[in-house]
Amino acid sequence: MRRSVATTVARSAAARRGFSSSASSSSEEKIVAAVLFERLPVVIPKIEPIVYAFQEFSGKGEYHIDYEPAPRITEADKTNDKKSLQRALDRRLYLLLYGESYAASDGKPVWHFPEKVYESEDTLRQCAESALKSVIGDLKNTYFVGNAPMGHMVVQPATSGEVSSPFKQFFFKSQVIATNKYDIKKCEDYVWVTKDELLEHFPDRIEYLNKMIIS
Repeated sequence: MRRSVATTVARSAAARRGFSSSASSSSEEKIVAAVLFERLPVVIPKIEPIVYAFQEFSGKGEYHIDYEPAPRITEADKTNDKKSLQRALDRRLYLLLYGESYAASDGKPVWHFPEKVYESEDTLRQCAESALKSVIGDLKNTYFVGNAPMGHMVVQPATSGEVSSPFKQFFFKSQVIATNKYDIKKCEDYVWVTKDELLEHFPDRIEYLNKMIIS
């Protein structure tokens, strides 16, 4: 998978560099770097009652210490506040933005991942880093997983008028590090969603995203 993705990136980048300065931009193949920005679970998944009962039974003894676990249901869960990272603590959350996207060439706002067109960056990962940085301000509380894309797909922009040329979208994974909140910018709206909630926003990409994203 990685080898094929890397080969595609290299060939696409070479093709772009191969165009002369006189070539029109419409003839160039567009490459877009997108970021799957995730918050990992912060509590262990809920234990099934029968497993919990067994652990309680086998754990009681001379050195057993009773304790009261922290609440699993937060205020953000109760109010369904999807702008908060303090929800669905036992699940992975993903950042989605609402606004203009390369996937909608008619300028209508849509839900999308942080993204940027690959231009003069030395690597595609640097392009992805720029995409995320433009949204959250800096990358000090983030961790990019690897240098290679985790996947890619060909996207046909949605439009109500003239048909636009498809482009290649490469996905990079980055993770939230030790923070409860980001100052999200450059969008009309945003949400932190679970995988199931994310898929609801992309009905035409469910099959691909379902395979790419770990629940």
